[in-house]
Formats: sequence, C-alpha cells, structure tokens
Amino acid sequence: MKPYEYLPHTADVQFRAYGKTLEEAFCHAAYAFTDIITDHSKVKPLVEKQFTVSAENNEALLYDYLEYFVFFLDIDGFLLHEITSINLQNTHIHVVCQGDTQPEKYEVKAHIKAVTYQQMKVEYKKNQWCLQVIVDV
Repeated sequence: MKPYEYLPHTADVQFRAYGKTLEEAFCHAAYAFTDIITDHSKVKPLVEKQFTVSAENNEALLYDYLEYFVFFLDIDGFLLHEITSINLQNTHIHVVCQGDTQPEKYEVKAHIKAVTYQQMKVEYKKNQWCLQVIVDV
C-alpha cells in the first residue's frame, strides 16, 4: 500500500493519503502535505510541536489537523519531519511531531496558502482508510 498519491488538479494540489488505521492515514496526509512544500524526510527533527484538535466529524477534524501545519509554517516557519505520536479517538486527535523552524535551509517547491473543504473525503473502503484533500497553493 502506498502512503499517498497526488492527483491531477487544474490550479491547486490534490492528494489522497492511505492507511490501515485512521491514525496512519492522518500521518500520511501530513507527510503528503509537507512534501508539497519540501521533502519531509530531509527536514531535520530539531523542534517538537504538540497540538490537540476536536471537531464535529472526520472531515472537519482532517481540515483542522492540516490547518495546524499551515499555522505552524506561517507563524514559526515550521516544516514537518515526522509525527512521533498520534492519538485519535472519535473526532478528537492529539499529535506530537518534530521538524525544523528554519525553512530557508531546505529546497522549497511550493507555498501552501490554505487547506480547502473542496472534495474532502474521509472514508474506509477496500480494507483501508482514504483521505482526500485539496490545498490552495
């Protein structure tokens, strides 16, 4: 199973992230999101960030979860290296992640303006979770 894939889109970037569990799919969504900007595997794990999100449904949870990475990037220049802990219960998620707050050290391929609700999906099919997201670049 591939962790994520990018899909054709006329103006923005669309991806699907997959996982055997919803937690794994959320992790892969964060990596797909970061890889739009730069290669997350090359980002040094120098800074730890934590956040908690509660939402009314899984799509709102996914949106708010990814918006934290937009917020961290805009405020601190934070680029994700890895999710070190993720605890998801119903529509409540707590995340601990590591990355770097010096984006100038990395090759930046694109800038993400925002996550959108357009065509967003969180679904379980064919024995895996699939998250579909479009981000405004």
